[in-house]
Amino acid sequence: MNNETDHVVAASSADRLRSILLVPKMDCPSEENLIRLALAPISGISTLKFDLGARTVTIEHAGAAEPIVDALVPLNFGAQLRESRKITLGEHGVVVSTIAIPKMDCPSEENLIRMALADTPQIRALQFDLAGRQLRVIHTGDADVLLERLRPLGLGAELTSTERADTGASPAVQFSDDAGEARTLRWLLAINGTMFLVEMIWGWLSQSTGLISDSLDMFADAAVYVLALFAVGRSLAHKRRAAHLAGWLQLVLAIGAIAEVIRRGVSGSEPESVTMMGIGAVALVANIACLVLIAKKRDHGAHMKASYIFSANDVIANLGVIIAGALVTWTSSRYPDLIIGLVIGVIVLGGARRILRLQ
Repeated sequence: MNNETDHVVAASSADRLRSILLVPKMDCPSEENLIRLALAPISGISTLKFDLGARTVTIEHAGAAEPIVDALVPLNFGAQLRESRKITLGEHGVVVSTIAIPKMDCPSEENLIRMALADTPQIRALQFDLAGRQLRVIHTGDADVLLERLRPLGLGAELTSTERADTGASPAVQFSDDAGEARTLRWLLAINGTMFLVEMIWGWLSQSTGLISDSLDMFADAAVYVLALFAVGRSLAHKRRAAHLAGWLQLVLAIGAIAEVIRRGVSGSEPESVTMMGIGAVALVANIACLVLIAKKRDHGAHMKASYIFSANDVIANLGVIIAGALVTWTSSRYPDLIIGLVIGVIVLGGARRILRLQ
């Protein structure tokens, strides 16, 4: 027989304990009622749960357990404390954990995080804030389980807070324009895929490591959109295999680009600054077109906002290539091209590494 009584307490969940008392002489409802009466004057008790068969009382309360035991001594039921421990927030049901992720700033990292947490049954909803580099997880259970899944990604995930969820609020907002989002993603894929080929070919012909590396940045974007479209309706195993395939290809290309920077740095190169600036300007226009396409839907969920931020970052990379081309003309030196090529190559290499760390 189990009965439970709830009381409202002012103490925070962080101050609460769960104590189990063994009461050998409690074997009927009359003793149970006497215990309730004896504990009624004690403040801070939130829950009493009786198990007459096991002769135990489980009590959630604020403060030490000793006053509770002392209050039962006059009843001569032989009450004794079996255990007392702190209650974690996750034990109270649904909670909201805020996790700071300093290195989360594009859709590839968001997709990695979604896949890392996809088979975690405690999760009710994920809310991404890329601008603030934070993730809010609505879940049950211990937040440490989430961190164990995220830390291998190397994004610097750290728990900043956990609090009770507002059970009256909807944990996530759903949008119905799936077809429109899919069309936008296909356009983004087409633009980035085309520019990957254009920049790679002209980068090789013009001996520009900046253009070659920037083409890999375009490839990384295209891979994100391919994964987003491929993953719809597929299992977690399919998503992870696709992500790893993209990661390995991105890794090979990034290593090749960095090796090319080193080779040209040692053997010499004569980057064509006019071609660098011209193709860089075309890539800039392409990424601005991506921004215009996605701007209308950037409020349609975190994934679309993420794509907007990612395209905005690409505009900065394109400007870097154009500036490097201008510096090549101004200084008559190949080093600005080598530097921008190395920087972009390392960034792409880091993205591939994170994808391949996904388990």
